Amino acid sequence: MNTSKQVQEAVGGYFKDRTGTSKLVGSNMQGSGETFTLTRDDMPKLKEELQKSVRRVADFEKLKDHIEMTVTAEGLRIELMEGEAGTFFESGNPVPTAEGKAFLIALAREWGKLSNKVSIEGHTDAKPFAKVGNYGNWELAADRAKPARRLMQDNGMVPGQVVQIRGYADQQLRKKDSPEDPSNRRITVIVQYKPKGDAGADGEKASEPPKDAEALKGGEAAKPAEH
Repeated sequence: MNTSKQVQEAVGGYFKDRTGTSKLVGSNMQGSGETFTLTRDDMPKLKEELQKSVRRVADFEKLKDHIEMTVTAEGLRIELMEGEAGTFFESGNPVPTAEGKAFLIALAREWGKLSNKVSIEGHTDAKPFAKVGNYGNWELAADRAKPARRLMQDNGMVPGQVVQIRGYADQQLRKKDSPEDPSNRRITVIVQYKPKGDAGADGEKASEPPKDAEALKGGEAAKPAEH
């Protein structure tokens, strides 16, 4: 089967059949259990097929303005952005909404068919968090990424597929000219190119993850640099 066909199958099953009963080649939950690795050249096709598939998700009209997909130097970035009233997470809350859980589970069912590694980022806007003790935007950003990882790993992602969780607080704003805009609050799921050290189809190696994040590995948070 060529890669283009594999990409189509990898993103189609769960979005087409939200009951989880579809049996497509590549599913780690059902079917043959085969997986494949996407290279740099495959990412635009993955983006195209995923954009088609998410239109079938329940409540897509409500969510469509809050989902952005971009092919970057690191891989395919899927941004799940908040609205004023909260879309995937309510304001100040690290627990995903029902819509947020459904979409993350849908992604997990598809990404589990790939052998590509995944990173998850949490971002906030620049509005000061109503602190409780030492809890602020750094903690909130990381605490949104952590349950997203658990939810995805419990619903299709294979153990070890998520290689990094990053909490950025307000250090990577989408709208720098409007730092308190709700779309700055977001979860980002990144499907990386081939793992670091493995040459891709074009001979390039996977790129380094971005700097200046509060990275969590094994449940421990690295201290962010002082600003």
